[in-house]
Amino acid sequence: MKTIQCFAYDGQDKMLVCSCNFISEKEIEDTIIGLLDEDCWQLIVPAKVYHAMEKRGRCCGCFPNVIDIIIRTTERYHAGRPSTDGDIFDFMSRLKHFHEENRRADLERRHKSHRAA
Repeated sequence: MKTIQCFAYDGQDKMLVCSCNFISEKEIEDTIIGLLDEDCWQLIVPAKVYHAMEKRGRCCGCFPNVIDIIIRTTERYHAGRPSTDGDIFDFMSRLKHFHEENRRADLERRHKSHRAA
């Protein structure tokens, strides 16, 4: 008679988030913490996390879960870290500048309907 082993999730072992690249939740959290240690106010997105791990999103079905992990890990990181109003203001101004640069780039792109040839 065969016995089947079942493993219960006890909260200590981290689950597999990306089955295309075999990336666990722990690997993603460690990468996010490493990025936050470099610059604790940087904007972290899934592509940045994957680039830091030298991986590529294949089907990208895991990205919504990665976003949740980014938010949860970043909140925990900042909750345990003292910050000043100056740090928060600097982050918000950098975020606004990033948004304006991307908006300008969107406006400068030409649409297919506006091309001469």
